Amino acid sequence: MRDLHIGWSEYHQKIEQLAVQIYQSNWHFDQIVCIAKGGLRVGDILARIYDRPLGILSTASYGGANGQHRGSLKIARHLTAIGETLGPHVLLVDDLVDTGISLKETQSWLNSHYENQIQEIRTAVLWYKACSEIQPDYYVDYLTDNPWIHQPFEGYEQLTPEQLAQSYETIAS
Repeated sequence: MRDLHIGWSEYHQKIEQLAVQIYQSNWHFDQIVCIAKGGLRVGDILARIYDRPLGILSTASYGGANGQHRGSLKIARHLTAIGETLGPHVLLVDDLVDTGISLKETQSWLNSHYENQIQEIRTAVLWYKACSEIQPDYYVDYLTDNPWIHQPFEGYEQLTPEQLAQSYETIAS
């Protein structure tokens, strides 16, 4: 398995490609729900492009050395969103689909918590790995070799506030 390294420019370009793909499908949605943390940036930019409300559902499953060990999926108790209801058509967004468990389980969570409000959920990701048990409705890249994807924001996971402050003190000197 190889590693795939993505820079900021390519990352933003992929989000724009995803936005175009959704637009060209002629599907209209009322709300975007992103799976946090990975889907936060994707959901934020899509919400700005489409001028739709953004809901955030926090999940966690990766940890350990370099955040590459998959554990059991934990889903937040509540969806953070503006408004009391979700529209009938929801776009569920994440950065990637690896095993498919997060995407599948969050769809189930949304359907069980908002069963009287949601008529349809479609899914969108930047990267769809071949090892996934489900296929997203929209994706930019299909990855047959299932690489570990290094995204541009990962550097912040190794950075402490103290280190950051020290780097700015050095610049100011």
